[in-house]
Amino acid sequence: MCGIAGILRPGGGERLEHVQAMTAALAHRGPDDADTWTDALAGVAFGHRRLSILDLSPLGRQPMRSSSGRYIICFNGEVFNFTRLRAELEPLAHAFRGGSDTEVMLAAVEQWGLVGAVSRFIGMFALALWDTKEHTLHLVRDRLGIKPLYYGQAGHDFVFGSELKALRSHPDFDTTVDREALTLYFRHNYIPAPHSIYRSVRKLPPGHILTLIPGREPSLTQYWSAENAYAQGAAQPFPGSEDEALVALHGLLRDAVGLRMVSDVPLGAFLSGGIDSSLVVSLMQAQSGRAVKTFSIGFAEKRYDEATHARAVAAHLGTDHTELQLSQQDLLDIVPLAATFWDEPFADPSQIPTYAVCRLARQQVTVALSGDGGDELFLGYARYPYALAWHKRLARLPSPLRRTAAALSRLPAAGALPARLRWRLDALGLTDFAAVYKRLLSHHPRPAQLVLGAGPEPLTALDFVRPGDDLWRSMSLWDVLLYLPDDILTKVDRASMAVSLEARVPLLDHRLVEFAASLPTAWLVRGDDGKIPLRRLLHTYVPPHLVDRPKMGFGVPLELWLKAELRPWAEDLLNEATLRRAGVLDARRVQHLWRGYLAGRNNEFALLWCILMYQNWSLQCPGVA
Repeated sequence: MCGIAGILRPGGGERLEHVQAMTAALAHRGPDDADTWTDALAGVAFGHRRLSILDLSPLGRQPMRSSSGRYIICFNGEVFNFTRLRAELEPLAHAFRGGSDTEVMLAAVEQWGLVGAVSRFIGMFALALWDTKEHTLHLVRDRLGIKPLYYGQAGHDFVFGSELKALRSHPDFDTTVDREALTLYFRHNYIPAPHSIYRSVRKLPPGHILTLIPGREPSLTQYWSAENAYAQGAAQPFPGSEDEALVALHGLLRDAVGLRMVSDVPLGAFLSGGIDSSLVVSLMQAQSGRAVKTFSIGFAEKRYDEATHARAVAAHLGTDHTELQLSQQDLLDIVPLAATFWDEPFADPSQIPTYAVCRLARQQVTVALSGDGGDELFLGYARYPYALAWHKRLARLPSPLRRTAAALSRLPAAGALPARLRWRLDALGLTDFAAVYKRLLSHHPRPAQLVLGAGPEPLTALDFVRPGDDLWRSMSLWDVLLYLPDDILTKVDRASMAVSLEARVPLLDHRLVEFAASLPTAWLVRGDDGKIPLRRLLHTYVPPHLVDRPKMGFGVPLELWLKAELRPWAEDLLNEATLRRAGVLDARRVQHLWRGYLAGRNNEFALLWCILMYQNWSLQCPGVA
């Protein structure tokens, strides 16, 4: 796991030395080593910060040149099946000096070409590849978007990096805020790819390759598609029985976890005591010759505390378990620092405990496995049956009545109605299931009302990927395209990298994604309970009474803190004069929302958290309105 940065300057020449500062900004992602490579004549420079995981020797150092000399790679992440690929490549006359996955990746590109190579990789990666023969730069991101990659213009330079802070380190970087992207943020609490908080920067979408030839327009190609994987799964469902599917799933999971246990440094896992993390830890312990190190955190507020469940699972599996009881002050101390970790507005409240558990794990290990991905792939979210039920209720009402109620909710006089009632009336006007699910996920139904001077809200997968006949699968696909890479995986990447910890997510092995898409929904869901195959497998390792309970999530008591411990901090950030001077948010609307919340007239703590995280970011990170 590492941090990468780079510059491509058309025509070559000066200013490539800025890659040094860009690379230094990513020191937290790779504290063990750093190096740069520059070809001034070609106008290209790569920088790399290394967190040493595999082949700790200098032979694993990057940027790395291929054996033929044609390719230079700068790479963040891991290719977990590199030993298998190496075994394929050695009989094809490829020789290897060290034991890193990077060297195997270069040989794979030499042998099969870039698309052929990345299509064989099982892993998480964001890479830059310079072809010295064709004078071409390729940027590649893994299939699910586990690893981040930003790119854009800084003056005459094309720049890229693992985090925005690397790009901001270039002296010509344009910090103009993208107000349309900000409307997406206030809807989702994150900014979906390809957008970023800055107009000059984009995120490379998952499963894509960006190719740049100096003097030509960049081209974007897709080498893997979640939409295609879901369509293929529906067209060619698993051919065997449900029990046979369970056996096949068990084998895939065991292999996915086993591949991610390869490490030359200490390794462990996060354990919440829920289905997904408990299954990952069970499969780890079954393949380990020693007690797996597991980590969890607890809360004083019992409504949010899963530590007792994690402790029980750890005891049953015999792991080496570490638990930390977090005080309110521990968590509150993290809040003001969030902007420096996430680099752009990001408001998933679970970012706070995620950072805390990463910090705890880093005291003992350098790599930790996580259970993320199970809810999206195996239909585990409680919002899925809720959205379906809501859609059915709406469908029973006559369309004229729904349109009239929605229109009334937008009249000025409707401002006197309670916020929740106004929200429900407005929702009656939704026309299809995609709109229903989008509204259910929205923190603000019309976020352009908050952002002054914003143009039309950009489209996302919820707008252009239409629902299919299986609405459960539609929600799963939307989440894999949006929520998973831009919220969940962004949260885990930034929280872990902030403390120089590598987080691996075995449930997001692309082979598992494709396999899950081939399973009938009826095998995944019983009533309103999802993840049936994962539950059945887990019960072969852990007694049901230890893990079968309602999903808790990984939250914090924001609704309590904003009226108590966090209130002075929030009051400062939501000061009306400060908002008016900044000229980005509608100060009157924000103040109305805040005062209404304090008075108990609304319960919009999630939207207020979005506003606070934006304000917190705007004070700590460069941005021009």
